[in-house]
Amino acid sequence: MSDVETLKAEIKKLSARAMNAKMNLHDLSEELPLNWQTVLDVAQKTYDAFAELEAKREQLKTLETA
Repeated sequence: MSDVETLKAEIKKLSARAMNAKMNLHDLSEELPLNWQTVLDVAQKTYDAFAELEAKREQLKTLETA
């Protein structure tokens, strides 16, 4: 498996993780004010998931243009 293929597979997994985090944050927002104490934790996990996904996409773009 090439580096590009490996990175694409990793991006696919990260994308699913990011979408799951997004849905968790969305669900939490609909339940407010219940569980308001977890807002920062859930938001941080969502932020981290999307940041990692964006970094991997940039890595892929760099590999594909090289």
